[in-house]
Amino acid sequence: MSTLEDDAPIRIAAKMPRSRPRPLRAILAVLTAQYTIVTIVVSLSVAGTLRYLVTPQIVAKFELIAAALRRI
Repeated sequence: MSTLEDDAPIRIAAKMPRSRPRPLRAILAVLTAQYTIVTIVVSLSVAGTLRYLVTPQIVAKFELIAAALRRI
């Protein structure tokens, strides 16, 4: 039978400190925040482009169509 001295290495090996796991939640929170910020910036730049470049062209085309229809 084993004695307490014989089981000591097993108990020491069982109590060895494990490597600390990465803070997965913190990493996910940072990535989510970055994704959100990038999405907002891209959305604002698309909205600005549509507002200042595309919309005047569309309005001008509709005004031309309306003027042509008035002449008929």
